[in-house]
Formats: sequence, C-alpha cells, structure tokens
Amino acid sequence: MAKNSVSSTTVPDTAWLGRGRHLGPEPERDVRRNLLALKAARVIDDFLDLDAVEAARSTDLYPRDESADPGPSARRVFEARWRVADGVTVRAQLTTYEPESRRTKGEGVTWVLAAEAERAWEAGWPSPATVFWPDSDQVAWDHETVPDVRLRSANHLPKDDDELRRLLRACSRQSWCVHVVVHEAMTPDALGRRPITAFLPPSLRHRVVEHRATPEQALIADFVMKRELGVGMPRGGAVILPSARQASDYDAERFTVRNVFLDGTEPTTLLDKIEEFASLPQLLPADAEQVLTRLRQGWHLLTPDEELVHARAMVTKYAKALEAMTASCDLYREAAESALDALAEANRGDGAPRTASPATAEDDASPWKTLTKTLGRFRGQNPQAPDTEVRQRPHGP
Repeated sequence: MAKNSVSSTTVPDTAWLGRGRHLGPEPERDVRRNLLALKAARVIDDFLDLDAVEAARSTDLYPRDESADPGPSARRVFEARWRVADGVTVRAQLTTYEPESRRTKGEGVTWVLAAEAERAWEAGWPSPATVFWPDSDQVAWDHETVPDVRLRSANHLPKDDDELRRLLRACSRQSWCVHVVVHEAMTPDALGRRPITAFLPPSLRHRVVEHRATPEQALIADFVMKRELGVGMPRGGAVILPSARQASDYDAERFTVRNVFLDGTEPTTLLDKIEEFASLPQLLPADAEQVLTRLRQGWHLLTPDEELVHARAMVTKYAKALEAMTASCDLYREAAESALDALAEANRGDGAPRTASPATAEDDASPWKTLTKTLGRFRGQNPQAPDTEVRQRPHGP
C-alpha cells in the first residue's frame, strides 16, 4: 500500500482517516485487548472482531460493492461504535494487512482506519486511533507507512542529502498525514524535546507528523526543501509541508511560523496554523476512497433497530423475488403447454376438422390456442410442400 494515487473527490467533513504500521508481534491481540477494556469501561458501545474472509462474505446492512472487499492480503477487520458530544454516533473500521514483502526486516503489519460521524467531525473528539490501539508508548502501532517515521514522536531529519530528498518526496506524495518541520535553533532540553503534537486536540494528534532539523541542518534542510517542495525552513521556526492531496493552492507564507520556542511551553501560533491546514479540503487518496466505501457498504456491527430494519428489508426483498419467480414459472408453464399443443397439431397434419370437446372448448378460446392453430394452418398450406393431387397428362402430341 505504499503507492498512493489521488482521486478528484475531497475527504468528507464527517470522516477521519488514518494509516500506519504496527511493528510488534501480535497487532490483532493489542487491538482486541484495547476494545475489550473500552467496552468494559463503557467508553464504546460495542465492537466486532471478524476474519477478513468472513467479513467479505457476510451479509451487510448496505448493498454490496466490489470495493467493500478488504482484499486478499487483509488479515482481520475490527469494527467499533461509540458516541461523542450530544450523543453523536461514530462508526469506525480498522483492517490489518499482511506485509507486502517479508524480506525487509521489521516491516510490520499495515493497518488502515476509517471513522465517520453523523455530523461534521470535531478536533476535540477522541481520536479513533486510540479506540483501537492502546495509547501507550509500549505498543509500537504508531509507525507511519513512510519508513523510519513515527506518529507520536519528534522525528529527526536524516543527515544524508539523498535520504532527506526521498523522505520529503514520500511524505508529500504517499502519506495521509500532515507533516511539519521544526528547526531547533539550539539543542533543546528534555522539555523542548517533547513533541509539539502532544499539544494538539485529540483527533489531530495521530494525523500530524513532526520532523525536527538539528541546528547544523539549517542550510541543507532549507536547500533540499526549496528544491523538492518549493518551501523554505526559517531558522528557529517551522513550516507545514505541502501535500499532493491539496485541493487548493498552497500558500507557503501562510503556513510558515518564524519563531518556535522549544522550551516545553505551548506553541500557540504553530498549533493554530496546523489546525487551519488540517481543516482545508483535501483530495481523497484512491486507496482511502476504498477504505471509506468499505466502512459505508461493508458494515456489520448493527444496532437492534438497524437489525430490525435490515430484517424487514430482507423479508421484502425475498418476497418480491419469490413473487417474480412464481410469475416466471406461470409464464414458462403456459408457454410449454402452448408449444406441446402446437406440436401435436402439427403432427396430425391431415387437415381433418376436429370437434372440440366441451371440456376443452374454453381452453381453445385462449389467445395461445388461437395462435398455435393459426400457425398450424399456415404449416398445412406451405406452398413448397408437394402437391397431393396428381393430374394425368395426355399421352402423345
């Protein structure tokens, strides 16, 4: 899932989308334990744990669509439902995938997550990522699909120029996250090394990736960023990187902050810029469009009311199908009877009048009977049939 094409559709304002890699040994166990704990604490209403094949074959609330199939490399599908402010229901679906190649050590298991609320998503709502994954540094679920990048950490830029170029290209073209580069004017202390993403609202914390440039990387990082992405990095400041998914023109000046103090205090200006950037319309990646379609059309975790509606819809559907089958059987039977009568009429072929019995008088008056009789008469009057009357020709001249 590394390649990422972009559709012309923008991300709905009701949706939350995320993607990453779990580098631990048993990712599904970590999800299952977290969901069980949250359900026991009544944080979520309910959840469902499905084998990917079972999820693809089972009956759903909505009509099936090919893109609702999680694909052959899918391992498991988890669904959860919870409520946020004012009783707004959120439905979310997480799917884990086999690594594309096991040759790379530590590649991990890829996961994709789509959540959708009944109204526009708010940044202050709980992050869907921490509904499925434990919000703990002890579980390595928070790795980006871009190699060597984590969601909840301050990631230092590579020192090699070529590696830096590859990283910036991947972050701009492949990632679903918002990427921010912060330059350390001087080496920060323990408080300054704390990720700025920790200050973001809950639903943004796992959609933003922070990169750090060391004091000595000021010139080279600024040069490579200008060459690759067309944006500069101010000394001691920060810049939000443009993305291939931008639905509108990117304004570098608008999303650049000249001074960021890494002393443990809340960088209000930068946080406001990040929230503003995240709220802009973003084009929906093609694979993310499939994930969202699967959430909407491949949903299994029904409420009792939804199960009742679904059962009624299925009863109506099957009743209509049975009615159509019955009507088809009647038509086929009538056609078969008519064909047999026409065949019998043709086999007689003697042209002798036949008196209909009282029992069959009403049947002979039907349109089908009339049609077959007419066809039979035409068959008896075929001009190419040999003439039965033999005329004697005179002998001699």
